[in-house]
Amino acid sequence: MTIESFDIADGVRIGGGARPVYIAGPCVIESQDFVVGVAGTIREIAERHGVPLVFKASFDKANRSAESSFRGPGEEEGLEALAEVKRTTGLPVITDVHQPGQAIVAAKVVDVLQVPAFLCRQTDLLHACGETGLPVNVKKGQFLAPEDMANAVEKIAATGNERVVLTERGSTFGYHNLVVDMRGLPIMRGFAPVVFDATHSLQLPGGLGHATGGAREFHPYLARAAAGAGVDGFFIEVHPNPPEALSDATTQLSYDEFDRLIGQLEAVSASVREVAP
Repeated sequence: MTIESFDIADGVRIGGGARPVYIAGPCVIESQDFVVGVAGTIREIAERHGVPLVFKASFDKANRSAESSFRGPGEEEGLEALAEVKRTTGLPVITDVHQPGQAIVAAKVVDVLQVPAFLCRQTDLLHACGETGLPVNVKKGQFLAPEDMANAVEKIAATGNERVVLTERGSTFGYHNLVVDMRGLPIMRGFAPVVFDATHSLQLPGGLGHATGGAREFHPYLARAAAGAGVDGFFIEVHPNPPEALSDATTQLSYDEFDRLIGQLEAVSASVREVAP
């Protein structure tokens, strides 16, 4: 099956040649005040560029490298923080879920559910997300070929929900390395709209021993290449002070970097739309 386009949030169209959607925010909710402040700032940046924005933050990072790693405030407090983001900024919100029960609870607050890459084959989780009726963003597992993601789309569609997005976030390439095969973007686009994850594609999983490393200096190169491939959106983690972030400190972008990158991606994306058949 092929899902061409749909409204991922009120007034926000993804796919079908629409302007790329930006899914952006910090990796994890560090506090309610923190996440509301970040949301307000990146909303201002997105508005200056006139781009559609869905705010992203996680209430639980269940797949951290070490026992001591910060995971987030948890389900109850985290969803309260995301609800406050919606009340304060008016932005649609996406968060990731790890268990079927979380999908049901989170769906009462957020606008889009996200399935982490390591869980993209978990049938019960995909079914639970689909049954909420919300759009579902499924990250491609680092261990899968692009064409394998057709199965994830079909599992969600089996619930009657055909609002599915696929996100590329790199593939395992030896120890502590990921690589992005740009051919995978049009391949997956044959199943559903495709988002490029400019943050996690630059991770070096376990590269710091106690934590995941990263090569954030390459973000504009990979993101611009994805824009040239004609993706339907971009996933970008943003933090006011990336080196001090409690998660993904080596790959998140600062506000200024996010601002510059949007300008570059919009220029490339516009040129691609102009020459599209």
